Amino acid sequence: MIRIVIAEDQRMLLGALASLLDLEDDMQVVGKASNGEDAVKLVMLHKPDICIMDIEMPVKSGLDAAEELKGSGCKVMILTTFARPGYFERALKAGAHGYLLKDSPSEELASSIRSIIAGRRIYAPELVDEAYGQENPLTEREKEVLLLMADGKNTKEIASELYLTTGTVRNYISVILDKLDVSNRIEAIMRIKEKGWFK
Repeated sequence: MIRIVIAEDQRMLLGALASLLDLEDDMQVVGKASNGEDAVKLVMLHKPDICIMDIEMPVKSGLDAAEELKGSGCKVMILTTFARPGYFERALKAGAHGYLLKDSPSEELASSIRSIIAGRRIYAPELVDEAYGQENPLTEREKEVLLLMADGKNTKEIASELYLTTGTVRNYISVILDKLDVSNRIEAIMRIKEKGWFK
């Protein structure tokens, strides 16, 4: 019997996933959590074979929970709406054995769980293409400037924090906008979030 914990903050979806998997002869849902922190507690308590984890949840995200569960003996499968390369990269680093999108057919879920338990790794094909086709184009210094911009700091504040001149910061900002193909700071921050490149 494959023992499963599900972490999903949308109650209706959590119930539907649990019912769906409980219908499988070889599967049993032993715990349901609505955030990453509870998911970790349930995994420690029930020692399931696999934890199906959403990403964007309150208290603790699914990626933070997956990082915490690394090496726990419980396999983690991410099930999310977000096909973001940055999320996918983080999930891989956290040792996730699967990353599926919520719009995958429901029968794919049960067969993916079986494959993961059998030792395979299952990733949504569109993510693999996207992840390897697109790296974050910004240098480490440009990322620092952008993170400070995202924190709401102005050019002068960024300059003093990074020990640069305001002119140098302005140059960095124009290079960032150019590389991300956007016209202002707000769009730059949106673009980076959309790609999941914010660590």
